[in-house]
Amino acid sequence: MALLVWRERHIKEKTFVIILALVVGIVAGVAALVLKTLIHLISTTLTSSINIDGGSYLYLIYPLIGIFLTVLYVKYVVRDNISHGVTRVLYAISQNKSRLKRHNMYTSVIASSITIGFGGSVGAEGPIVYTGAAIGSNLGRAFRMSPRILMILVGCGAAAGIAGIFKAPIAGMLFTLEVLMLDLTTVSVMPLLISSITAATVAYVFTGYDVEFFFVQSEPFVTGRIPFVILLGLFLGFVSLYFTRSMNMMEGVFRRLGTPWKKVLVGGGIVALLVFLFPPLYGEGYTSITGLLGGDPESIVNSSIFYKDRDSVWWILGFIAALVLLKSFATASTNGGGGCGGTFAPSLYVGCMAGFFFAYFINTVFGYDLSTKNFALMGMAGVMSGVMHAPLMGIFLTAELTGGYDLFLPLIIVSAISYGTIKFFEPYSIYTMRLAHEGKLITHHKDKAVLTLLKIDNVIETDFVSVNPGMNLKEMVNAISRSSRNLFPVIDAQGSLLGVVLLDEIRNIMFRPDLYKRMYVHQFMSLPPAVIDVSQSMESVMNAFDDTGAWNLPVVENGRYVGFVSKSKIFNSYRRVLRHYSED
Repeated sequence: MALLVWRERHIKEKTFVIILALVVGIVAGVAALVLKTLIHLISTTLTSSINIDGGSYLYLIYPLIGIFLTVLYVKYVVRDNISHGVTRVLYAISQNKSRLKRHNMYTSVIASSITIGFGGSVGAEGPIVYTGAAIGSNLGRAFRMSPRILMILVGCGAAAGIAGIFKAPIAGMLFTLEVLMLDLTTVSVMPLLISSITAATVAYVFTGYDVEFFFVQSEPFVTGRIPFVILLGLFLGFVSLYFTRSMNMMEGVFRRLGTPWKKVLVGGGIVALLVFLFPPLYGEGYTSITGLLGGDPESIVNSSIFYKDRDSVWWILGFIAALVLLKSFATASTNGGGGCGGTFAPSLYVGCMAGFFFAYFINTVFGYDLSTKNFALMGMAGVMSGVMHAPLMGIFLTAELTGGYDLFLPLIIVSAISYGTIKFFEPYSIYTMRLAHEGKLITHHKDKAVLTLLKIDNVIETDFVSVNPGMNLKEMVNAISRSSRNLFPVIDAQGSLLGVVLLDEIRNIMFRPDLYKRMYVHQFMSLPPAVIDVSQSMESVMNAFDDTGAWNLPVVENGRYVGFVSKSKIFNSYRRVLRHYSED
């Protein structure tokens, strides 16, 4: 307590936010390092004895064991749902005042390292984003920072997580701006930069100043290849659409399975079978990406039952096409079965495979000499841009991961076209669509963002005098005398809303004593133009006001009357939230 008081007196808020961003960057960078080390340690220990010249039945066991252990850990140790990390961070920002639980600072690291180390076909980036965001949230809450600052610190943690695990500080900041959709203001830009750079520095200090994927551009890009780059962008846009929709379809299948143990058996079984047939689907798959970027397509069939066919061009093409088509099923089955991981690495993986396939196919069929390495690199940027709806992040992450800055122009072209193509079919990214359909997604659209941050519970007014349909006019006049409002809800004995009485509509009869015993509420009450449910989003509430032209609308919960919302109350709350979150 004394420390908090001293800080408030001696350190300005803007300065203190910078200090917190630095701390968040260090801690999130260490967390990313721990996660990568654990995954590599488990994976290397399990697969070091597997030969590359044939399949191994161990692949039928490892993924199932990993998912089973993860489910046990989550169910009996964590006792909380920690899947879909990025989506949960988005939910926390838009619906929970940027508050994340303390255990989220480490539980996702443990769970995802088990899942991925044992072969679960997911990425570590979603969990590290969840971890970094939780570090920022809890550090900010420890110093009693406002929700506006908590939002910035959550973004700092997420950016640091991406920067630390990929050694990509620019991509980390762009992830926060494009995927988490935090506004870039003078208050947020410096903390985001500092946390990203700090986390990347931690990674460089402990792992060396090397890029994540070794890439040497031995074949310069020439402008004559631009038409093929445009075609690649279109192709990757549809690959991104396929990846997104197949993931959603599989998630729907697993939601209908019921019991967790049935999900473990089905999900683990699917992943195990796919990994056995196609070993490059094991874990994050970064070894396969390195092989293709290094110009070694034959390595893609290492440790598989198809190893003997590695010299067949058409077999390599078919094998890579299968990886593109099946990766989404392996990823969705891993998460659906109870594993813990993200879709970041799978989108990079699919992009690399799709880009390589595109160039390899054209070279084989039409006799061109397109650089398969360059197109594989462009593919990574294209699919990530499409799946994440984040073209800038896709461009810079790919460049930072590989050092492929010489391909900046084609990376921009591919990313823009891929993003534009999928945007035509899917308005939201794979992370945001769940929340967007529920009206719980904060966006860069300032008006919608503020309405998302508003909660209907905070604008309900309950100081209305209620009446029942059996009351006569005299009792109604008595109720009017006790009220400061000109609106009266009519409810029955069970509390259900039946209608409303407007003072203006009964003014002509309320001063006629001869009608006091002859007129009853049910005779002069009317139906409200619309009824609001407490579960509705504020955007839909405002749409109801616009459609009806009403100034007050009743609110119900499961059919029972709760109170009223008014335009004036909402506008006052809107201005307060807008001013609070727009302060620089």
